[in-house]
Amino acid sequence: MFRTRLQQLADQSLNRRLHTLNSATGPTIQIAGRTVILLASNDYLGLATHPDVIQAAVAATERYGAGAGASRLVCGTLPPHTELEQALAAFKHTPSALVFGSGYLANLGVIPSLIARSGLIFADRLCHASLIDGARLSGADLRVYRHRDLNHLESLLKRTISGRPLLIVTDGLFSMDGDLAPLPELATLAERFGATLYVDDAHGTGVMGQSGRGTLEHFGIESRIPFHMGTLGKALGSSGAYIAGPTDMIQYLINTSRPFMFTTAPPPSAAAAARAALTVLQQDPSRRARLWRNRDHLFAGLTRLGFRLTESVSPILPILIGQAEIALAFAEQLLAHGVYAPAIRPPTVPDGSSRIRVTVTAEHSPEQIELALSAFERAGRSTRLL
Repeated sequence: MFRTRLQQLADQSLNRRLHTLNSATGPTIQIAGRTVILLASNDYLGLATHPDVIQAAVAATERYGAGAGASRLVCGTLPPHTELEQALAAFKHTPSALVFGSGYLANLGVIPSLIARSGLIFADRLCHASLIDGARLSGADLRVYRHRDLNHLESLLKRTISGRPLLIVTDGLFSMDGDLAPLPELATLAERFGATLYVDDAHGTGVMGQSGRGTLEHFGIESRIPFHMGTLGKALGSSGAYIAGPTDMIQYLINTSRPFMFTTAPPPSAAAAARAALTVLQQDPSRRARLWRNRDHLFAGLTRLGFRLTESVSPILPILIGQAEIALAFAEQLLAHGVYAPAIRPPTVPDGSSRIRVTVTAEHSPEQIELALSAFERAGRSTRLL
């Protein structure tokens, strides 16, 4: 049975396999005995290998052990967890914060706590899978609106029955297209129709906004959206996720969110590393400045070569290809020329929109970006994309 299904995936160029890296994530990696440029990592600021972040993880492991040993509500809450939550709340300008084991767990746990089965959820078509799964898990009715289409969302909201609980869910920065949700307008619609707006800012935290607080800061609407979710495993270089918001809400989630209540606490090393990364982020703004310089350099080069990009306004620069088999062939050519950037295919993206999801970090040098652009040109010509 499984062999047949795997063959069906292979016939559609949709089969996947794991690639083991023989080095830490960084601007370059070791893979299959070669050193290549990595343009696929979400470690936007290069903090996963920052000395202060590594040392914080080591020190926490030496003091508190490799694992927390239990769920947070039993005996798994350790000083690195509470210190990280306090630091997150201060950074995000919210009264409180709560840490989860991953962004997926956070969305699975928070959305069902926000809305009852009698409610109605509206989700952007390109929402992350965890948002959709959290919505389905809640038991509420789910309506999907076209990507960033405010008119479509408004028409759906107008059809709702008065008094029914309403929840709008969206990414802040969409991970596969690199574009932003229209958060000010979404907040206005939520206020107008009495809905709650839930924002997953996984890719915005540390990247967007004048000080890196995310897409809410970018749009200047932090006071209008009292809580949101984000991750620790992307720009902050560690692992886990958080909800930042009012204290009453955080206490409510502690008592109702099943993925928080019934899973072992994140390892103390990850919590300590994330807290150290927050400190570096705030004390060293040059990292974010380098990230955006590198983004503009790579974007200009890919555009000049003639690749078809999405309407990205972020360090995520997807090259749209279309057919999965061509995307695979392009990724293979890129690797042959010294760049690792895998093909992204359905179901991660809609049918017919396979792509190379290119991401750049603060740690890439201008010389590495130029070498990468040369590889993209050669791969594009060999696959007749250029």
